[in-house]
Amino acid sequence: MFPPKTFGVVGTGVIGTGWAVRALSRGLDVVAWDPAPDGAEDLRSGIRRAWPSVRKLGLYEGAHPDRVSFVDSPEEVCQAADFVQESAPEREKLKRDLHTRLDAATPGSVVIASSSSGLLPTRIASDSSNPERIVIGHPFNPVYLIPLVEIVAGEHTSPSTVEHATAVYDYLDMYPLLVRNEIPGYLSDRLAEALWREILHLVNDGMATTGELDDAIRYGPGLRWAGMGNNLIFHLAGGRGGIRHMLDQFGPALKLPWTKLEAPELTDSLIESMSKGITAQAAGRSVEELERRRDDYLIAIMRALRSVGVGAGELLARREARRYGQGATIWSEGAPIPAPLELFRCDVEPDWVDYNNHMTEAAYLTAFGWATDALFRYIGDDETYRAGGHSFYTVETHINYLREVTGADSLRFATRIVGLDHKRLHIYHEMFDSETRGLVAVTEQMLLHMDTDHARPAPIIGTPARALAAIWMSHQNMPAPEYLGRVMATKDI
Repeated sequence: MFPPKTFGVVGTGVIGTGWAVRALSRGLDVVAWDPAPDGAEDLRSGIRRAWPSVRKLGLYEGAHPDRVSFVDSPEEVCQAADFVQESAPEREKLKRDLHTRLDAATPGSVVIASSSSGLLPTRIASDSSNPERIVIGHPFNPVYLIPLVEIVAGEHTSPSTVEHATAVYDYLDMYPLLVRNEIPGYLSDRLAEALWREILHLVNDGMATTGELDDAIRYGPGLRWAGMGNNLIFHLAGGRGGIRHMLDQFGPALKLPWTKLEAPELTDSLIESMSKGITAQAAGRSVEELERRRDDYLIAIMRALRSVGVGAGELLARREARRYGQGATIWSEGAPIPAPLELFRCDVEPDWVDYNNHMTEAAYLTAFGWATDALFRYIGDDETYRAGGHSFYTVETHINYLREVTGADSLRFATRIVGLDHKRLHIYHEMFDSETRGLVAVTEQMLLHMDTDHARPAPIIGTPARALAAIWMSHQNMPAPEYLGRVMATKDI
């Protein structure tokens, strides 16, 4: 089934829980199983810990952490799910036996994917009767934030299985990377493993601490990798000559004995050095505290990349467009028009709050701006309309702040048209706390319709003109809003 309604999770450790959170945040139901005695409670606890992070990214309509059910067997998962994701421990015999059970219990149209980080799908599916529907979907921790998923087909995996898995992962706002050859370790982990081995050698030889090596990544190449990866960065290192000049200049250094790609022996001494170094880096912070810090900086990096449209930031922008477009109301000729319109809801974004956890003044304007964008979508002021050289420009905005808004709040907006002529649009938004229903702020905006090709005011045309005229007919007889036209003044005391 596509899009899926119920996402199946077999194995609810760190990775399986991450899959559950990602699916739940997309508004899906999740059915899960794990053999651990405390599996159900551990899963729900993991979802609770991760939920604030996906909430910061923005939830889809219907998303809720309680839309998960824990069942008594993997067969029950298979019977209920539209897509099954296995995330059992990385042991080939265990996965092979488990996939035999999953294959026998799953309807023929359902894809079964494994979260394996390096095992070959042909071997995992070797005892299954229907290996054509088994595929690798290798995610990265935390699964609910990092978008990459490597798709690896086995010898018998059908093209339709790969196509369906790709579509499901795309639906979950991931970046499905097809690994064209069935190789151990796939692509990303092979690259990470090379770096990891070098780290172990440098610590083992006493050349650096774990903290120094992490600093060597996070203050340098790690920042570059987030947006371009390694190869394009090296292309830039060659200046105008690009990668050819870079290889001519630095290629001879590849013959120097800088690196040791074979892993060192994991002696007790090396394990102790690694443990001491990382304990010092943690500085008394728990795993849960470090997880929150990791999630926060990942979200911050993705938001920064969103503004330039590269890497994970491009996927984040697409996720937001999907969320805001989900169930969006569009005006149609003759349809009843609510008075006022309720077109937009949102959670308070993490970068909207100050050190007191209160929403900043600028963030109110941002949120009201999104509500105005929702009005534009409603009236048909879309990409096509703007590409034709038509757009609204804001010329004046007044905001009244009525109550504090905190980082934990959810907001809803009511929108009215309070004035309209052939070139000007006067709108009024009310911002409410979704939970208390209390009014927290209002704004009124005057917008001027522009011919953007010639940078001059122009009459509103087409569908937006007809939609606005219909809304104005519906709204003009409503009582004037309390704060409409409010101006500031200092009263005599």
